[in-house]
Amino acid sequence: MSADVQSYAAVDLGASSGRVMVGRVGPDSLELAEAHRFVNRPVRVPEGLRWDILALYGGVLDGLRAAGRVDSVGIDSWAVDYGLLDADGALLGNPVHYRDPRTEGVPEKVWATLPAEELYAATGLQYAPFNTLYQLVAARGSAQLVAAERLLLIPDLLAYWLTGEQGTELTNASTTQLIDPRTRDWSYDVASRLGVDLGLFAPLRQPGDPAGLLRPEVLEETGLRGPVPVTTVGSHDTASAVAAVPADGERFAYICTGTWSLAGLELGAPVLSEASRAANFTNELGLDGTVRYLRNIMGLWLLQECVRAWGEPELGGLLSAAAEVPALRSVVDAGDAAFLAPGRMPERIAEACRASGQPIPATPAETTRCILDSLALAHRKAVEDAQRLADHPVDVVHIVGGGTRNALLCQLTADACGLPVVAGPTEAAALGNVLVQARAHGLVGDLPGMRRLLTRTQQLTRYEPRGDTARWTEAQTRLAGR
Repeated sequence: MSADVQSYAAVDLGASSGRVMVGRVGPDSLELAEAHRFVNRPVRVPEGLRWDILALYGGVLDGLRAAGRVDSVGIDSWAVDYGLLDADGALLGNPVHYRDPRTEGVPEKVWATLPAEELYAATGLQYAPFNTLYQLVAARGSAQLVAAERLLLIPDLLAYWLTGEQGTELTNASTTQLIDPRTRDWSYDVASRLGVDLGLFAPLRQPGDPAGLLRPEVLEETGLRGPVPVTTVGSHDTASAVAAVPADGERFAYICTGTWSLAGLELGAPVLSEASRAANFTNELGLDGTVRYLRNIMGLWLLQECVRAWGEPELGGLLSAAAEVPALRSVVDAGDAAFLAPGRMPERIAEACRASGQPIPATPAETTRCILDSLALAHRKAVEDAQRLADHPVDVVHIVGGGTRNALLCQLTADACGLPVVAGPTEAAALGNVLVQARAHGLVGDLPGMRRLLTRTQQLTRYEPRGDTARWTEAQTRLAGR
């Protein structure tokens, strides 16, 4: 390998799978290869739905072994969930899954002490029933929380096991609903009023900060030759993915697609207005002082659950059949929390169509088309609302993540938004992870420079909008019940 090309391992954990990718970065080159991929399968035990964190850690170690020589390791994952450690640093049980029902009714209890309007003005975080804040209130008085001396978010927990050092990465911390997006520090007033002990959290880290060296035992198990540093990246996978949006300038919207769709803008300051709260937009922190102003949409979870219920039919054939179904025949609200839990997804979509007086999808192809039309419609509304609420117009929509493989969804999003869509890269979170490591080690420049490198080196596909947006406006009106 050339001396000016470095190799970085990106541990990228999604809600349904994990992967260890190896990025090779030079002054004008960026290549990404998969070293190892593994299933992330939650487990339902008597006390509820839990992450199999030991299996995930085993997958990480297997991936590092497969990666070979690397100059650094970075870790990103989904947000909000955490592990609790005792005074000896041992894990107190498997981390609770954000889809576990333990937070049902908890937000209302929180709002009785700290009204939703004040909570949003302080933290800028959208309402989601699984936010870390609500999880901690739900766990209050539990044996595990009483015994806990430390709380580590999922990527920080894995980094601790790799290095023996503890920290709390900022972009992921911003999803806890305990960070003030203006100061980029803890919201001490919110924590105090709600009885949350911020002493549970390890010191905050920024993307690019050192996070320790792989422990000797890890080096032995993976066959790596030390020292191998772990570098803090944007450890919320969306923060890493947005860092890898190959945008030119500031007039762009992004949609990070996968199990969820995260649709919004990159801003220089949070939007904390009451109108923003009512529209359920969140202000999460990104690289270099940026704010990820976005809305959570249920995403391809809807299709994933349907495909599982149908016995895993071949996806390409299903999408081809869906493309032949008439457009916008039936749509559902892809942001509705009614679709959050697993199970019976085709029936629940049919029930939503029936309740709104629309034709009920009768075949997998019709249900798939309903889902993709609904996602495109939700993408359109999020992009429109974000521009209005932030007073930040855009000229293009960038789609990154797994949804870039779904050409029908990308084209429908362009049609719905009435804007060109640039799709790619697919492995955006891993690429953002790699680039932050490379920047920390002096190999690439600032965020615009990172994005120029992505544009030069990654495969991108452009979709131009077809027709006018009137039929999408009609569908949006129909869905709103007006």
